[in-house]
Amino acid sequence: MTRPGVIAVVAVVAALLGGAGALALGKAVGWVDDDAGGTETVLVPAADGATPAAAQVEEDAERPLLGNGFDPSEIYRKRAAGVVTILALFDDHGAAADRGSAAQGSGFVVSDEGYVLTNSHVITTAGETAPAEAPEAADTIYVQYRDGERVPAEIVGWDVYDDVGLLKVDPADHPISPVPLGDSAKIVVGEPVAAIGSPFGQASSLSVGVVSATERSISSLTSGYKLVDAIQTDAPINRGNSGGPMFDGRGEVIGINAQIRSESGTAEGVGFAIPINTARRSMEQLIQSGRVRYAWLGITTQTVTPRLADELGFGAEQGAAIQEVVEESPAAQAGLRGGSREREFEGVEIQTGGDLIVAIDGVEVETAEDVVRAVTQRLLPGQSVELSILRGNLRQTVTVVLGERPSTPPRLN
Repeated sequence: MTRPGVIAVVAVVAALLGGAGALALGKAVGWVDDDAGGTETVLVPAADGATPAAAQVEEDAERPLLGNGFDPSEIYRKRAAGVVTILALFDDHGAAADRGSAAQGSGFVVSDEGYVLTNSHVITTAGETAPAEAPEAADTIYVQYRDGERVPAEIVGWDVYDDVGLLKVDPADHPISPVPLGDSAKIVVGEPVAAIGSPFGQASSLSVGVVSATERSISSLTSGYKLVDAIQTDAPINRGNSGGPMFDGRGEVIGINAQIRSESGTAEGVGFAIPINTARRSMEQLIQSGRVRYAWLGITTQTVTPRLADELGFGAEQGAAIQEVVEESPAAQAGLRGGSREREFEGVEIQTGGDLIVAIDGVEVETAEDVVRAVTQRLLPGQSVELSILRGNLRQTVTVVLGERPSTPPRLN
């Protein structure tokens, strides 16, 4: 069963990924490193002929996997112990007054202190209600390890903008095997990946594929804002995979499996993962303060390409043309200008006559997404940013003191 209103045909079905189809509890949510010297690695047994399993898992837990090729079985052997199934119980969200509801998804242990990363839509009602409404946290959370043992977990916090949730378990309750986090900025299209999770309640399941695309701008399941750096993959992702890790060939986590776009809600569509660099930023803020803050400029922009610039007379071959400026926003207070004349070229509708952003703090801007990345990933509310703009053919530098992102995008004219 699924939560009402979460699934739509030909829609983002991430709430399905955490789906609890097998739980019958009334609620479901979304739910090699090349060896340059050619050295061969040989594992030598201990003197008694065997290495104790627990000691071996601990020894393997945070080391990158070495080798000359992609080895899913080795990734699974060394990383599956760090991947968990998450059961979230909601006391007052069931279809019947006398029965609560549940959501099932996946997660993974990331530290010796017991922190567990997952999706916000697995552990809260995010994605079920209007973006303006604050999501409600699950009343009870359990984390189930690969051996079937289940322990309670506390919710540290969540980030609805990037769909990241953070739990904490007590390492004294069960041995944990943290998995290493990689660098999602280094991934390339075509590299192999492995996803481990609990699709349809089948714990510790492995699927493999490749990175199909990077820096995808997709609709968020849990807020009114876009996710601008999603990783696209063809690795099968199904209900229950939400919140689980996507590993690269070194066995390092490069993303959190979060969404699937499909006509049927199953894995013949394309899957998307939240980059681990983005998730790490959210995690650090949640550990520090229990909440995540995003800077806000208060504009909408449109990517300008060389052909578009030549046709419509922009003063540079690329950049982000400001379309609208939110009243009383940081951008408005700094005097930035939106477009005033609507034009169309090769199917692209654009407002011309406004400022063209060509650099932020000295870093060139090529697309509208570059503006979002610069503001939300590098900066915090209250910080100043220097925008290099073209107003007509005149280049100017405008300093803007950033605000904090509203819970929902303001309405524009």
